[in-house]
Formats: sequence, C-alpha cells, structure tokens
Amino acid sequence: MAAPLTARRSVVVISDWVDGPHPGHDCPSPAVLPVHAVGSASQPWIGDLVAADVTGGYLERLPLALVAAGIVDQAEIWHHWRGADEPPFSRDNAVMTRRAFRIDDEHAPFASSQMIAFVEAFGAPHILVVLGLGVAAELLALCANSIILYNSIDAPSLRVPAEVSRHFDLVITGAQWQSDEVEARHPGMRTAILPIGPEFAATHQFRPLGTAKDVDLIYVAAAQPYKRYDILFDALANLPRDVRALCVFGYGEDADALRQRARDQNLSIEFVGPPGVPIEEVNHLMNRARFGVVCGIDDGAPAILTEYMLAGLPVLANADLRCGLQFILPETGMTASANGFAEAILKMRETADDFRPREAALERWTWTHSVKRLTRIIEQIHDAKQ
Repeated sequence: MAAPLTARRSVVVISDWVDGPHPGHDCPSPAVLPVHAVGSASQPWIGDLVAADVTGGYLERLPLALVAAGIVDQAEIWHHWRGADEPPFSRDNAVMTRRAFRIDDEHAPFASSQMIAFVEAFGAPHILVVLGLGVAAELLALCANSIILYNSIDAPSLRVPAEVSRHFDLVITGAQWQSDEVEARHPGMRTAILPIGPEFAATHQFRPLGTAKDVDLIYVAAAQPYKRYDILFDALANLPRDVRALCVFGYGEDADALRQRARDQNLSIEFVGPPGVPIEEVNHLMNRARFGVVCGIDDGAPAILTEYMLAGLPVLANADLRCGLQFILPETGMTASANGFAEAILKMRETADDFRPREAALERWTWTHSVKRLTRIIEQIHDAKQ
C-alpha cells in the first residue's frame, strides 16, 4: 500500500474553488478513490526532507510557511472537481502537491465522497486549513484529531453553518469584529487576527525594481463589484486627466464594463487582464506606479495590502474597509472615505516618496513573523487535544 498521508507531518489546505469542464452540472461522486490516490507518482513525498521556498498566493504561502518553519514536512492543496472526468493532480515541488476530488454537488459547504474516501484510506493530515465556503461536516469529523483552522478570506467572519464551524479549533480573522462574531456563535473558540493574505507575504516575491514610474496609481483586484471600482472611477472622473491609473484584473465578470466606462468618461486608465498575469509581471506593473489603492468595503483583508508595500508602494485604502485597516500606518499609507478619495489621490501623488512601506512590512507582516504567532497557537491546540 502507498505511504499514508500521515507518514510525514502534513498540512492540507482545502480551498472553495470548484473547477472542471461541466459548470452547473451536479455529478454525484461515488466513494471511489480517484486515480491520483493510487498512483505511485502522486503519493506524498517520502524522500529526504527539503527546505521550502515561501512563494505564491495566499493558498500557497501559509502551508509553505508551516513547512519552512518546521511545523510540518509536506503540504497539499485540495480543490473540488465537477463533472465525471478524472480529477487532476500536480506536484509543484518536493514539499507541495495539489489534488482535486470529484464533488457530490455544487452546494456549499462542499461535500466530496472521494475526499472522504481518501482520508479514510490514507489518514487525516496533522493540520487542516479550510477556506471560504467550507467543506461538509462529515469530512471534518473524520479529521477530529487534526488541528483544524478556518479562514473565510472574505468579510463575513464565518461563511459556513454552525454544524460545520463547530469543528474548528481556530478561526483566523481579519478584524476584531470578526473575532467577536465567532465568539458569539461559539463561546470560547480560539480566534486570531492573522489574515493569511497580508500576514503571510513572501519577503522577495514583491520588491522595488527601481524602474520608471509612468502611472500614478495601481489597483490590482478582481473585476468584481465588491472591489468597488466605482469609488476609484468616480474619483478619477473629478480629477485632471493627467492623473493616470493602471487596473490589473486577475479574473472577474466586470472587466468589459469597466473598460467601457473608462472609454465613455475619457478616464486615463490602462487595463491589464483578465486573464491574470504571473506574479513577477504583477510586481513589474506595481513598480510602474507611485502608490496602490484598495477601494473595497465588504472585503476581507486583501493580500494586496502588503504586496503593494513590499513592492515599495504606499497604499491609499478606503476608510470603510471592514478588514485590513490595521495595515495602514503613517509609514505605509493613508485612508480616505469615498467622498474624499479624489483629494486623497492628489495628496498621495504628492507625498508618495515620504512613506516607508517596504521597511514597515518587513518589520511586521511577512510570513516569518506571522508563522511564529501561528506556531504558538498550534502548539497550544495540540497540547489541549492530548
């Protein structure tokens, strides 16, 4: 039999991403292991332990930080797969693999009989991280001896029903009000204001390049309504057209409408994507700007907050952002209301060189700092479970 998942200390991150070729099609998954579960090439790595390079997005950086810190030896990211064709598998490197499991239906929190069968066959991970819309309570019950972490990624503190959230050992939040909501539902449940996007930033992934600044501001965000492009566009409409902006979309359904609005109003905006571009290219695009903006309100603490900073950009954030304002310090940027965004853009354009965002982020928020805090909490949970 293949080596069990628990042969090495392991972390599994389950995202709420549903992928596959049959959108909208519910295809019940029989409790039959996917091919990648029995193929020798796709088994958890059992060779010599190797160092982890903490890179990627929020999905990758938290588990890789746990590997780099020596808390676990291997990491996996699990997705949900729709349709009847075979769920994919890939290996990023010696410590990081990705698996998908056929989904029972597309109703959150997501259930996968294949995923349950996999855990029954190979064991539960030491640490299980559940993101977003969550997974079925049956899977969490199988992982009762794991340390189960949850992060909603978005503004709601808990995006799962109570029968699911009661299994969590730790809820990672982005603001105190979120921690208060968790306490109200589950008195005594551990929380930590440690949003995995901005708190687990990679030290070298975003960095100053010393290249020319040919635009004033950049907004890197999905082309979706909750990112509140209307606030940015309304501000730009009331500013001289020599204020130049760059919008970088990774994905989102509003890209065409936003481009059309910019044309209709003769706004000085350059657009990139979707589809998204590689991280190295995002860093290059950031380096073209004097500062970054975050316009959302009902948004989780976006990773881009500290990514801007590490690229050397101060941040202008919406003063009504519900999660993440703790990252806006006098050294890192400023906040403004929607009504004051235009004036704040002009002020940031004048004063961008007066901030020290990269230094402040390196001192406080990169993964090396955050994983120490998380490690202490994990050790407390581990001791309490013994």
